[in-house]
Amino acid sequence: MKLLEDDVVKLRSLEPEDLDLLYAWENDSSTWRMGGTVSPYSRYALRKHIAVSNKDIYELKQLRLMIEVCGVGVGLIDIYDFDRHHGKASVGVLLDSEYRGRGYATRALSLVIDYAFSFLKLHQLYAYIPVGNEPSKTLFMRCGFDVSAVLQDWIAADDGFSDVLLAQRINRRNKNGRVPEPAQ
Repeated sequence: MKLLEDDVVKLRSLEPEDLDLLYAWENDSSTWRMGGTVSPYSRYALRKHIAVSNKDIYELKQLRLMIEVCGVGVGLIDIYDFDRHHGKASVGVLLDSEYRGRGYATRALSLVIDYAFSFLKLHQLYAYIPVGNEPSKTLFMRCGFDVSAVLQDWIAADDGFSDVLLAQRINRRNKNGRVPEPAQ
């Protein structure tokens, strides 16, 4: 099997042709609170983002990949806050609402975990999950993340502030160099 793809999902770099999808997803205000966005992105800004996304993670400290199924972009997965010295990075997933519930996010996250641990040699991945985001919590727990902390009043919410879960997946390689699958 190739790195960053399995028999269903392929993770690839952003292409100029992804601009319209990226524009729609980044400007969907219903998802802003989950990712910390506070204002819309222009096509110009996104075009510039795509143009520099060909630089490597060591330079940008982040990597954004398109989740592709049968040649169709269905979402994004990001590795960000990349810290080579401490061997850690944050990970986030956005899946188009039309493609949720089909296992694509689980496959994409599993591919990124393997890439981060086997290729980038990271010690851990972590994710911030708003307490009310049950699909995200389920996804990360299914992929072997454990909640290690509750960050109180971490993000603004309609009724004040909301807690966020800090979930971590520690690299626990076995003797053959493979990452064991999480217990189900």
